[in-house]
Amino acid sequence: MAKRGYDVSRRLEAAQETRRRILATAYAMLLSDGYDQMTVARLARAAGVSPQTVYNSIGGKSEVVKAVYDVTLAGDDDPTPMSERPQFLAMRDSPDPVAFMRAYASVSRMIFEHVGPLLGVLLEGGAGGDATLRAFVATIEGERRTGNGHALDALQTTHGIPDPPGRATLHDIVWTLTAPEVADRLIRRCGWTPDAYERWLGDQLVAALHPAT
Repeated sequence: MAKRGYDVSRRLEAAQETRRRILATAYAMLLSDGYDQMTVARLARAAGVSPQTVYNSIGGKSEVVKAVYDVTLAGDDDPTPMSERPQFLAMRDSPDPVAFMRAYASVSRMIFEHVGPLLGVLLEGGAGGDATLRAFVATIEGERRTGNGHALDALQTTHGIPDPPGRATLHDIVWTLTAPEVADRLIRRCGWTPDAYERWLGDQLVAALHPAT
């Protein structure tokens, strides 16, 4: 029985390593060649596997793109949600709402540094008529809004949310300010440093807590 367990473990490790290799290859192909040029057949050849292995391990092109995004966002292939990772949990230890929002600005910067180059390639020409890209954008925007909500849950629990702005309005503001397009405009297109972006975002998030009346 011990040998059978060992064999299963070896197969699982091999499957995970194959998946990691496929995703790493897909990431490199997307950055170098762009979304349109990456096909399952080309990806399989570059990763040294069969197209069926790609389908079995991850799925078709849309699933590959989403999996690459998820791994890039997290920085690894650990399935732990971002809201349960140390950077997010540390926000809950912030001594006051201002410190919380500045910690959130730091988290937002980290996220953009992870996924910014990939999103720049995927969305460079807009989703346009590509149904897969439109679905991808809708999915990640929904996930990002959910993540914003988790952060505001922590803020409300630890420090409360003033009214105004109130929870709903603050959620809209945070979702807008932390959009990757905003970071891309300031860092890549305007030449801001990541430090400058983080300071600006922190200032805006703090200001959103106490809007002018």
